[in-house]
Amino acid sequence: MPATKSVKLNTGAEMPTVGLGTWKSAPGQVEHAVEFALKSGYTHVDTAAAYQNEKEVGQGIAASGVARGSIFLTTKLDNPDQKEPEAALESSLSNLGTEYLDLWLMHWPAPMTKGTPALADKTHDWLDTWKSMEKLYKAHPEKLRAIGVSNFSVEFLKRLLAVAEVVPAVNQIELHPSCPQADVVAYCAKKGIVITAYSPLGSDNSPLLTNEVVTKLATKHNVQPANILVSLHANTPNTTVLPKSVTNARILSNMKIVDLNEEEITELYEIDKTHHFRACHPDWTGWGSLGFPDCN
Repeated sequence: MPATKSVKLNTGAEMPTVGLGTWKSAPGQVEHAVEFALKSGYTHVDTAAAYQNEKEVGQGIAASGVARGSIFLTTKLDNPDQKEPEAALESSLSNLGTEYLDLWLMHWPAPMTKGTPALADKTHDWLDTWKSMEKLYKAHPEKLRAIGVSNFSVEFLKRLLAVAEVVPAVNQIELHPSCPQADVVAYCAKKGIVITAYSPLGSDNSPLLTNEVVTKLATKHNVQPANILVSLHANTPNTTVLPKSVTNARILSNMKIVDLNEEEITELYEIDKTHHFRACHPDWTGWGSLGFPDCN
């Protein structure tokens, strides 16, 4: 299937396929990365309250001079804020310098206490958090264009959909050839939930960048290995992708998407049979791995 430029959400909105990820992008760098990306043609930016860089992302958006209506902006509700989602929403809007979010995600199904160290808050059910997010979405369409989740396994999605009045527009998960999460991808496709792939390269210094299958395809298509890994998701229906960089050349390079045929896509996903790993290892104190011991 040829690469797509956007994916339609269950709200009817179009979400740009390739966005700029900002996880681990430090203040002092991320505002420039966002500004440069938007000036260079990106129209999709992803951040989170937990990344502690929303203000800088907002500064980058403002400095770019790109009209807010031309940008698809996502942020996420942090675990310690699950009891107070309305206050958290207002904080994110203020930090980002925007009147609305195109997408607001529950970052993890793991309520935590405030303070240091943050501990599992077992007095609060994350399903109640979703119900609060639904109420805010319905009451304030001028502030929230769509709501969704992040890091949800099939088990958590089933629990959510059993009580949800609003089907999540997106489930953002770690996704790359060594972490295919095929069960989650298939379940979301069945339920009309768009997948957003984070860490599509396998994160920093990923072995995928030197994998023989990836490098072979990169040579064949005359692109960098990273382009093949990003293109894999752009060639997958119902999927958007978030390559992350704070380097101008890489930000530009990551925009280059190539069409992959079915045989090439199959070959990439077969990497998982011999080279299997996760870049993000959740181990929230008191919650454990939340049902993500691996990526199968």
